[in-house]
Amino acid sequence: MHRLLYIGLLSLSIFLSIHCQTAYALDLFKLKEKVGVGKEAVKAARPMSEEEEYYVGRAVAARILSIYPILDNKKLTEYVNSIGQLLVMNSDKPFTYGGYHFALLNSDEINAFACPGGTILITKGMVHAVQSEDELAAVLAHEIAHVSHRDGVNAISKSRWTQVVTLVGTNTAKNYSPQVLSQLVGLFEGAIDDIFKTLVVNGYGQSQEYQADEAAMSYLSKAGYNPSALKDFLSRLVSQGEGAASGGGVLKTHPATVDRVKNITKKMPSTKVEASQVQLRNQRFQAALK
Repeated sequence: MHRLLYIGLLSLSIFLSIHCQTAYALDLFKLKEKVGVGKEAVKAARPMSEEEEYYVGRAVAARILSIYPILDNKKLTEYVNSIGQLLVMNSDKPFTYGGYHFALLNSDEINAFACPGGTILITKGMVHAVQSEDELAAVLAHEIAHVSHRDGVNAISKSRWTQVVTLVGTNTAKNYSPQVLSQLVGLFEGAIDDIFKTLVVNGYGQSQEYQADEAAMSYLSKAGYNPSALKDFLSRLVSQGEGAASGGGVLKTHPATVDRVKNITKKMPSTKVEASQVQLRNQRFQAALK
């Protein structure tokens, strides 16, 4: 039972230097306080609140961090965060309950993960796969769009979430029996597993990817980046077959990439890009990689 109750949960600052250990049960009780008690609070079909999404999202991030370690590179982490925060302020959802945080993973796999609530993890391999700041911004914008659209929490089984809401809404923390607590922890772990499998194993559906791509191009345009950078990056990945050799990576979890490129081409916004600004951004990009 002790092992079921505890898991490493993510602790990130803007510089994202290290993560810490805390309890599943603690987050469950905090989630409980946000939901409230009594039968009036039981609304099985209601969506997850932003507070609940925050607690679920950091548990998902902790699961990912158990596979992909954090990259210890403060300079590059600050650079990625500066781009990410600019894009966030030009997104559909610039604010979340816990804020947006961007961290680098020490993996050569070409991948990125958007955890519910605003924690976005990008691999070292992805950073080295892009060829400019605009392409890096395109990858981050796509992941921000998944957060904005709540694609992660939408991966949770509806029946599982209904059971969570029912248990949390009809019991007070002091009245949890060992059996109820065990059931609640199991449901919470199941919800984390639903999201983890979608992010790391199965990927999102085509419509979710299309919508994230289209939103990403809008964010890029508003922030002054070249929206065609998303098309350029994806086209190059397809032509080079990147990500397939290791058995993982963005091409594995983002199916029908060729179709995504076609959709991006049709939906490309008309944006004037200043060549001088592109040059300055590329200089920053090269300096950050050194």
